[in-house]
Amino acid sequence: MYGVATAATSPLRFFCNADKVNKLSLQELPPNALLRKRNSSWRGGFSLGVDLGMSRTGLALSKGFSIRPLKVLELRGQKLELQLLKIAEKEEVDEFIIGLPISSDGKETKQSNIVRSIAGRFAVRAAERGWRVYLQDENGTSADAMDLMIDIGLSKTARQDSIDAYAAMMVLERYFSLSGEGIELVLPKQLELQEKLRKGPTLDSDFFPEEDFGFSSLNV
Repeated sequence: MYGVATAATSPLRFFCNADKVNKLSLQELPPNALLRKRNSSWRGGFSLGVDLGMSRTGLALSKGFSIRPLKVLELRGQKLELQLLKIAEKEEVDEFIIGLPISSDGKETKQSNIVRSIAGRFAVRAAERGWRVYLQDENGTSADAMDLMIDIGLSKTARQDSIDAYAAMMVLERYFSLSGEGIELVLPKQLELQEKLRKGPTLDSDFFPEEDFGFSSLNV
């Protein structure tokens, strides 16, 4: 149903069930972090960080140069996916940065496979709206989140309630600090969905009165 590609290569290679290779350049599907690096005056592109867990999913939001924890969802499966889409529409998000569990020695784990499966299924739903789904190495982000919450003085109870959202924020912090380098784009196999991703989401004409729709209008 989907494939992945790292953002470190150009043109990008997308592997779909190991039987077909599609090529798309960074010019066609650039992550928001890369757009920001290339053009400091670029105004668009809100990002939702996602820290997937077995029973709790933390969310964080990036708008402009502000990154903040958003909320924690206690949902799974289709209910979780539909809620993510609803939140993305409300917050005008156009990409999802999902944390990928990686061990301390740089290897993927059983949990990595679970996250990849969820991300692949969700990427199909997101692509229907022109929204992109990326995977970002999340190794160490939970510990970083806990350190941050202690530093800002959150109580033990508040830390327990918010750890997943702050971990999602750390995923976004890493993603932007690296300007999207090394992330993976989860690409639906269906060609019609790939075309929707190429065009990008419909832009708000009130906010972007001078812009055409789609990525092709961005000077990057």
